[in-house]
Amino acid sequence: MIRSNYTALLTPQFRVLSDDQVEEIHLATLEVLRRTGIVVKEPAGIALLKKGGCWVDGERVRIPAHLVEWAVNMAPPRVVLCDRHGDPAMFLERNKIYYGTGSDTPNVVDPYSGERRPATLADVENTSRVVDFLPNISFMMCMGIAADVNGALSDLYHFNAMVTNTKKPIVYTAWNLANLQDIVAMAEAVAGGAQALQRSPFLALYTEPISPLQHAVESVQKLLWMAEKRLPVAYTPGMTTGAAAPVTMAGGLVQANAEILSGLVMAQLAGEGTPFIYGGGIDPMDMRTMTMTYASPEFMLNMSALTEMGRYYRLPVFSFAGCTDSKTFDQQATLEGGMWMLIAALSGGNLVHDVGYIDNGLTASLQMLVSMDEVAGLVKRIMGGIEVSGETMAIDVIDEVGPAGHFLSTDHTYRHFKENWFPKLFDRTTYETWRANGSLTLGERAAARAREILETYQPEPLPQDVRVALDGIIAGAERRVAG
Repeated sequence: MIRSNYTALLTPQFRVLSDDQVEEIHLATLEVLRRTGIVVKEPAGIALLKKGGCWVDGERVRIPAHLVEWAVNMAPPRVVLCDRHGDPAMFLERNKIYYGTGSDTPNVVDPYSGERRPATLADVENTSRVVDFLPNISFMMCMGIAADVNGALSDLYHFNAMVTNTKKPIVYTAWNLANLQDIVAMAEAVAGGAQALQRSPFLALYTEPISPLQHAVESVQKLLWMAEKRLPVAYTPGMTTGAAAPVTMAGGLVQANAEILSGLVMAQLAGEGTPFIYGGGIDPMDMRTMTMTYASPEFMLNMSALTEMGRYYRLPVFSFAGCTDSKTFDQQATLEGGMWMLIAALSGGNLVHDVGYIDNGLTASLQMLVSMDEVAGLVKRIMGGIEVSGETMAIDVIDEVGPAGHFLSTDHTYRHFKENWFPKLFDRTTYETWRANGSLTLGERAAARAREILETYQPEPLPQDVRVALDGIIAGAERRVAG
């Protein structure tokens, strides 16, 4: 058989912006950077931009279009993040999707009492172990600000807890440049040296500009230092539209793009080829409650559109999924979290974080995380699409069985039934079986699953000499901040 001009879709298709709309947002961004410009608080960043050909008036910097285009071309179109052993784990490129947790929530839901309380270092350790176990969660962010350690160095303690309890890639935050340098020193100790870490990075820094259109001292210092080290950095705004950005979605997209691309320019001026991860949060404010929304349809549309902008620039994209505005793990949480998981996959974001967030991003929930891992498996099956071939159309099998027959005993069924998705947490039994098994809700099953992982799973430990080295770096940092 010969076919002419036959097209096959390997995945479902989803698009928010047309090519013309993407181009229009890009050109509007160039005009904002030329006309309005940005404020840069760090003198080293100002000097770098001035040397690169920007127009500088004090802290106000205006960027010519050609410099933006140059920076886009200098940045690599893919970022490879490895595991703790240096083996490739995530290829952040084109439409490859990886789900992970979020960072720096002040509260957690206790997996045993079910109570909301301040996060501790043990919570960061426990979440890292759960992430290491879950098959569909690919990277770790700390999911809590530990209230029981030195607050000036809690970021170091978070990193130590994560790298000790999971071998998966880590996306981390650092409070300042000195702490960042200590964290990278810890990562180099794990990787086997600075060159080994640069060649096979298992971590990426997450840091932010300040909306609207400002780059703080600490943010720029961290960005430039990572560029000098040629280590991956996600430089992404977290704006609230209607407050720190225009209330319209297109206006938010233009401003976010300007903040991201101005950071990209600084990173590439500091180190051509710096692995730079595009993206951010364009998060609407609910004008009735004056709170930012974590699961509004506008947020989902904004992130889908921003992902399409990232593809236009051929840059890896940092995005959102698996999070909710609900204050507890309930029907709203599963609805909003599941919707996010599917939208993020359809959009094609690469580094998809905040899985497990509830309470408008203020609380981490292992129930939510475990449930969204299950949803990720479901979404993976949807994104696999439908194979159309002679084997799968099964014309001969249909003819063999004929009218009024059944397909249970055919070889074709045996060959293919395992291609269907089978849940481990969601319930598909009969009502009677569900009652006999205790009438458990999804929330109860998810909580039990999280506790089971914590009580039975042990991650691969770090070598003892590496653990000693990490403890030594933290002890040195304690002496530094003590004065």
